[in-house]
Amino acid sequence: MKKIMQNKTFITAVKLIIVLLSFYFIYSELHNNDQLNWEKFFKLFNRKWSLSGILFLLSFSVANRYLEILKWQNLVTFIHPITVGESAKQVLSALTAGIFTPNGLGEYAGKALYFDQKKTKKIIFLNLICNGIQMILTILFGTIGLWVLGYNYWVLTIIGICLLFIGLSFLIKSIKIKGYSIEKLLTKINEIPKKTHRKNILLAVGRYLVFSHQYYFLFLAFDVDLPYATLMASIAAVYFLASSLPSFQFLDFAVKGSVALFFFEKLGVNEWIVVFIATLMWFLNVVLPVVIGSYFVLKFKPKWKQSP
Repeated sequence: MKKIMQNKTFITAVKLIIVLLSFYFIYSELHNNDQLNWEKFFKLFNRKWSLSGILFLLSFSVANRYLEILKWQNLVTFIHPITVGESAKQVLSALTAGIFTPNGLGEYAGKALYFDQKKTKKIIFLNLICNGIQMILTILFGTIGLWVLGYNYWVLTIIGICLLFIGLSFLIKSIKIKGYSIEKLLTKINEIPKKTHRKNILLAVGRYLVFSHQYYFLFLAFDVDLPYATLMASIAAVYFLASSLPSFQFLDFAVKGSVALFFFEKLGVNEWIVVFIATLMWFLNVVLPVVIGSYFVLKFKPKWKQSP
């Protein structure tokens, strides 16, 4: 009994630490960022504020996270079916756990804890598939965006790197490192039904279109008057290059904001607008889900505790 109580106390302490650290990092970044001109922002907000506008932008955040929840539910069905509600718990609590880990690595552990220890490797693999397709789409659309913007040398370099990577993968696919190989990875990917892969790709495309257009409408809200193709190409390039850099989730807006400045300043967009839009995207798509996810983290009971 004493051991059980100690375990419960330890788990509760870990959950509280995760939630408190998440909120601390969020507060710290918003409070200490000198690039954020709150005075200009509130002037613009007071001038253009409307309930319908706020709900419109929030609807993109809801759709973005909902599509991610459906993606995870779709992939986990390969192991065993879960409800949308269960998928939401796992996705949102994992996001909270991953906010202060490099490139959101904590998400992998966060999701795995909802399943038996025996299934940990499978859950991590499915999470790689879930995030991997999103990254492939980010590279694809980002490369197209760079081409539209005229960065042809960058495009050729990216294509060259991709072809080199594919070629090397083909040559070394049978080489095993600690029992793992590219050939084995491809076999595991092919074990997942094609129907599941197709649905995963469709949901990933939908999610990409949702958050990229949320970014687009925020620029319109800040009175940025640029052609649709130019704006969308710039947004695609920003997401691609920012996603290629190692970062923490709580610094996501700073990384994307810095990359966005490189592109949008050349298009004549004010620096403070670029930084604020990157911050708002981070707030709408990371901070708000983390707030909800914190509740699920506090309510969380490790699945492995229930296993014999």
